[in-house]
Order: sequence, then C-alpha cells, then structure tokens
Amino acid sequence: MLATRLSRPLLNLSVKALNVKDLGNGFRPVQRFCFPLLSPCGSRSYANEVDQIGSRAVLITGCDSGFGFALAKHLHTKGFIIYAGCLQKDKGDGGSKDLDNMNSDRMRTVQLNVCDSKEVDRAVEQVNSSLEDPEKGLWGLVNNAGISTFGEVEFTSMDTYMEVAEVNLWGTVRTTKAFLPLIRRSKGRVVNISSMMGRMGSPARSPYCITKFGVEAFSDCLRYEMQPQGVMVSIVEPGNFIAATNLYSPERIKAIADKMWDELPEIVRKDYGRKYFDEQVSKMETYCNSGSTDTSPVIESVAHALTSTTPYTRYHPMDYYWWLRMQIMTHMPAAISDRLYVY
Repeated sequence: MLATRLSRPLLNLSVKALNVKDLGNGFRPVQRFCFPLLSPCGSRSYANEVDQIGSRAVLITGCDSGFGFALAKHLHTKGFIIYAGCLQKDKGDGGSKDLDNMNSDRMRTVQLNVCDSKEVDRAVEQVNSSLEDPEKGLWGLVNNAGISTFGEVEFTSMDTYMEVAEVNLWGTVRTTKAFLPLIRRSKGRVVNISSMMGRMGSPARSPYCITKFGVEAFSDCLRYEMQPQGVMVSIVEPGNFIAATNLYSPERIKAIADKMWDELPEIVRKDYGRKYFDEQVSKMETYCNSGSTDTSPVIESVAHALTSTTPYTRYHPMDYYWWLRMQIMTHMPAAISDRLYVY
C-alpha cells in the first residue's frame, strides 16, 4: 500500500535516475521535479485567481535579501500592493534601498524586526494607516524572515538555540498575532515559510529543525482556527536553496565553526577531537554548495498560495531527491529511513 502511494509520483518524474544513499549530505544533482498537479516544468496553473489583485495588499517579512526580496518584486509585478518588511531599512542597507528605488506607490518598505514587539506594533500601525480602506483589511501576510545555523547538539550553545528560535519561530508567531485582525477583515491569506527540515530531522541542524517543526505545528493550529473566519493558511516547505539565498558563504561557515569550537566545553573538545569537528564542518560546506540556485519554485508557490481561489495547505518546492527522502522519512518506520539516509 505504502509502496504504491510512493511510486505514483515517480511516474511523473522528469529525471532518469535516483540514488537513495546520501553520503553525508553530499553533493546532489539538482533536478526540476514535476508534480501531477503542476503544469510542465513545475510551473503552477493560475486559471482560478482571486479578482482585483491591484487593490489587495500583502506584507512580507525578511525582504532584505533572498526569498523575501525576490518575492516582493515578483508580487509587485503581479499587481499587488507590497509592504516589504526589512530589518535594515533604518540603516539604508540591504534590499530596502533597491525596493525604494523602484519609485512605485505599490512598493512600500517597512522597518521590521520580527524579534521586537514594538517594531511589529509600529509596522501594524503603518500598514493600517496607509491602507486605502483599513476596514477591508490586509489580504496577505508572508512570514519569510528567518536565520539558520549548524552544529551538533553538543556543539551548539543554548544562546544559539534561543537566537534561532526567536527569529524563526517566535518571530512568526509574534508577527502573525499582530496582523491577524487585519487579515481576518479581508478573509485573506497567511503563508508561512517553513522548510523540508520542518518535516524531517537532520544531523547537525537541530537549532533550525526545532524552529521549523514549530512553524509547522503553529501553522496547522492556526489553519484549524482560521477556517471558520474565512482565512486560509498555507505552508511552503522549500528544499535546499542555500546556494540561492546566500545564507552561508565559506567565510560565514568558517566564522560560525571557529566561534563554536572556541566556546565548546573542554570535555566536549577532548571527547570528539578537532578532526571529527572539522569533518562535520566540511560536510556542511558540501551541503551548502549543492543546493538549487533557482528560487522560482519557492516564489511561484507563495504566489499561488496568495492568488489561487483554492490554495494548497502545503507546497513542496524541492528537487526529486529531497521530495522522495521527505516522503520516506515521514511515512516509513524510522529503522528503515534512518538506515537509508542517516547511518
């Protein structure tokens, strides 16, 4: 039964081979995965779009770079009024400067640190006061702001765990709670950017996985609660797009590793040794260089969630290897999936 369910999507693969064994999250070929519900080459059908897109406003967090910056520009071209939340707007750095230079009355940058309740409240006031008709509310909220790190459990400090959670998880909760009254007025959409790491764990990624598992649970609970209010909640679970988002440069990986090693308790350094530590850092470097450089599947997924009259609950923009791995690790006994992908 399970084998049948897993095999059906494979009939639609646009690739020739599938190597199951992942040698330490090593270098993997990136292939475009064509799902049965998608049109050719992974693009989504927009046959049934919501009307009056030009009068609908969307707030996106984390627009300084990466997915958020690309998404703000893409949704602007589709006609939306965009509120682009930028962490570094008050410094004139990052993507806010480029977005402001578009000189469009539909592109509005907002100073927004999702970890700061006062900034979030000010952003709500700014959006509410500039909406053409505040009583009609805000159509969409995209919780995209996030950070990442790596390190095995014994190598990771509690400060690091809390720092990542404050942005990825509590930032999502804080921003959603603040903007929900505006979203409810419009019977609009909430789109939360999670990750494939919110569905399956991975060695050396526990700080990130914990937060994305939390985003998944929060989004599910929110979806149940908002359904009677007419608000639709979608989750986007990207695969490996690190190469496209510039989350990890070689210099950043080295800086994180050096700081991590310097702060390790002496007993942990002695028990593991520098050789083992460096080997794990090397695996992370390989993983970071192996991801997709094309963010369009993620951008199209978010756009579909905001514009379709029947958005999906979950979107899986990822290559075929990660999609199959996620299905196996979430549906098969751990004794089998662990053996295939971890040990």
